[in-house]
Amino acid sequence: MTAIKDKTIWLTGASSGIGLALAQQLAERGARLILTSRRPVQLEELRQSLANSESHQVLALDLSNPEQAKTDAQTALSGQTIDVLINNAGISQRSEALETDLAVYRRLMEIDYFGVIALNQVALPQMVKRQQGHIVTVASVAGKVGSKLRSGYSGAKFAVVGYMDCLRAEMAEHNVQVTSILPGFVNTQIAINALQADGNQQGHNDPEIESGISANTCAEGIINAIERNKAEAIIGKGLSALAPTLQRFFPTLVRRITAKRKA
Repeated sequence: MTAIKDKTIWLTGASSGIGLALAQQLAERGARLILTSRRPVQLEELRQSLANSESHQVLALDLSNPEQAKTDAQTALSGQTIDVLINNAGISQRSEALETDLAVYRRLMEIDYFGVIALNQVALPQMVKRQQGHIVTVASVAGKVGSKLRSGYSGAKFAVVGYMDCLRAEMAEHNVQVTSILPGFVNTQIAINALQADGNQQGHNDPEIESGISANTCAEGIINAIERNKAEAIIGKGLSALAPTLQRFFPTLVRRITAKRKA
């Protein structure tokens, strides 16, 4: 079991959505948080609003530039012990493959894939040295099952799930836990902020996102998976939660469904 109380937890994507819910719940459970997103003002407001606010810190990073984010994080966190890293920051997409700019694919990979690797490379050496720690990445059901309008997002999430599987195998001998979180539809701003073919934000929600589970419910599931040291956890309801199982046992059925539906 991974305890939460009195642990230093580095959380990315902390200023909104699932990250905001995680920050609130982890602080209530007695964790010391390192809060990361691109927005320092919002992060500081969040820090001050949390339980035991004086025990938390803010670290603004732009994960669209993973190399710089890694350098900045190494400088800011030098000498600090990180017990758990939760890679939650990410961006989605809503556009057809035929129409999507290469730059959009590259941005999705930078944030959703290379950004994870960059921060893992900051946290992992000290975890290996101490022979303890926990790396958590919030991927997506889209990292197991592809669907329309998400070729870049799903590609990045497939990549990060594969990376985490390899990392789990390598970290076993070092007693470092590795957990992949696969949310289904969660009612956050993810669809509103999703990139379109030209790189602009979609600007409106999707019906399936609006009817998804709450960010608080998702955060509860993530914390439960961390505490139980689960290798992988699917969190959601309905078809989005069932999709990976259906893909495994009934792949032809899933292909028919995804060919007919937008999500």
